[in-house]
Amino acid sequence: MKKTGLAKSDAKKLMNGMGARGGAIGGGEASAPDRREQRERDRAAGLVPFAVKLNGDLVKELQNLAAAGERDMNELVGELLKKGMAG
Repeated sequence: MKKTGLAKSDAKKLMNGMGARGGAIGGGEASAPDRREQRERDRAAGLVPFAVKLNGDLVKELQNLAAAGERDMNELVGELLKKGMAG
């Protein structure tokens, strides 16, 4: 193999290793749980993923409400759905 081929191979190995370890450029939260652990925690708490499509303005309003109340978006949406279904 030529020298350039070896360098290319080494670069690919390095990039794959960075992605597997979560070492993406720009950093991230080192203490954040990986997705598998988070799914297990959610499942243990009885949470089920539920995707919906909402108007962008409504999403911004929900984000503002969540930030103002210093709570998680999941908690806020769950609370609002319960209130809406009760009435």
